Amino acid sequence: MPNLTIPDLLRRFVAFDTVSRNSNRALADDISSLLDRPGVTITPVPSPDGQKANLVVVIGPEPDPVTRDGLVLSGHMDVVPADEPDWSSDPFTLTDSGSTWTGRGTADMKGFLAVVVHRVRALDPSTLQQPLVLIFTYDEELGTLGAHDLVQRWPRVSHLPRTAIIGEPTSLHPVRMHKGHLKLRVQTSGIPAHSGYPHLGRNAIEPIGRAITALTALRKAIEAERHETSDSFGAVPFVAMNLATVAGGTAVNIVPDHATLDIGIRLLPRMTSGTMIDRVNDTLADALGVDQYTLEMLGDSPPMMVPDDSEFLGRVSRAAKLAPVESVSFATDAGWFQTVGMECVICGPGSIEVAHKPNEYVPKNDLAATEVMLTRLLNDSLT
Repeated sequence: MPNLTIPDLLRRFVAFDTVSRNSNRALADDISSLLDRPGVTITPVPSPDGQKANLVVVIGPEPDPVTRDGLVLSGHMDVVPADEPDWSSDPFTLTDSGSTWTGRGTADMKGFLAVVVHRVRALDPSTLQQPLVLIFTYDEELGTLGAHDLVQRWPRVSHLPRTAIIGEPTSLHPVRMHKGHLKLRVQTSGIPAHSGYPHLGRNAIEPIGRAITALTALRKAIEAERHETSDSFGAVPFVAMNLATVAGGTAVNIVPDHATLDIGIRLLPRMTSGTMIDRVNDTLADALGVDQYTLEMLGDSPPMMVPDDSEFLGRVSRAAKLAPVESVSFATDAGWFQTVGMECVICGPGSIEVAHKPNEYVPKNDLAATEVMLTRLLNDSLT
């Protein structure tokens, strides 16, 4: 195989415009071609419409569905849009910025993918006593859709190793828990009419206004509540509800016949989405009447947690030579992987503070440290 450095690989990966509105299949194919050799089994798992794919790569022995020994390294292939005018360089061309690499996805999270691919290309699969498995997903940025699809539809996911590193940007600090992200949509319907004759119509926006008032009261109530994991979340120890977008109507002289309110709710670990959906539904029913709205779940990324005395968390911390961080408030694919028995730790190069922003970057030192960490883990766990 040609000798490719981590920057070489990162440059290739950043050049693929895998904004979630696009297909990720070309990047998945490129990664497959880079890894394909004896001792490596590559399985694309297409999305239901076939336009995108998760990628599952097994290096070394096949996973044992009983013991589930080995290690999973996981990251997502999609990135958020780079449409902001504030970019100082082409977001899909890797730019050397001195001590950092700049480009869309460098931190979130193609930098981690580049390190993993580089490390695997240097690995002799025959030396592994336990399987190393890569899971690269699609549409994480749209609500962990690829991971959800994988655990729902791919039967062999329950055979994969129990321990997993999700390489989201944490500046290499291992993280043991995160909040979930539940997304809901409230819709109301009316009857259109000329605004000069409002008695002939029914306004759909007015009940959305009452819904906003009622849900604001619910938001304040849940912010005052504390749960068993609240103390782990610092300045935001509560379930965070965001009344995020409102839309409705067609013109100022037409009684609006439709209105929509989108809501995001960040659940704490050990909370279930069903209980919160019931609370939202009850609040809306009291404010509007049970037949005056519809409530739809747009997405559900579960929270994640491993015990603070987890042996695997300690192993990752020793390999990274950094103390664990208790929590982060963003959701990851780990929430879904946890539902199939994986013990996940979030740990990767770069900072979440620069993700989703113009001039996103990853420190070069973080990439080098990530490879060292992975090498220690592989030597400790798999060989």
